[in-house]
Amino acid sequence: MGNGAGRRTLCVFMLAVSFCAQASEIVSYAFLNDDGSLRVRGHTIRLYGIYIPPTDDTCRTFERPVKCGPRAVLALDFKIGADFVHCKPVARNADGSIEAICRDGEDNLNEWMLMNGWAVARPEAPFEYKAMEEIARERHLGIWGIPVDVIRPRLR
Repeated sequence: MGNGAGRRTLCVFMLAVSFCAQASEIVSYAFLNDDGSLRVRGHTIRLYGIYIPPTDDTCRTFERPVKCGPRAVLALDFKIGADFVHCKPVARNADGSIEAICRDGEDNLNEWMLMNGWAVARPEAPFEYKAMEEIARERHLGIWGIPVDVIRPRLR
């Protein structure tokens, strides 16, 4: 029972950990709420590390039925389209919502919102998120290109 048994045990353990990590992902279609949170498989998911400020409502008249809502939320909705989202939970909020890092298959949606100027980095966000916000601000993208009062979010 020397080294071979230990390796087999380690392999079984690593497979179990890998399976559990994959099982904890929430994967399905996403429906967007007006505040930018996602509804995925019955869970309310907020994109970790970012705050989507309220912006003026606009309408996408090229769609039938016409879809109206806050500009930042419509940008996220357009980005996701009909793709499945893959959300990896990071934390649970007091209201029962889940903070998660979500992907639409190819892009990290949290980062995409920041890089395109549709969100601001929350105080607890990683340094990279704050840098992405600053780049979007300098380039006058999204909310930084339209007049809007950006209210910094409070910690939950």
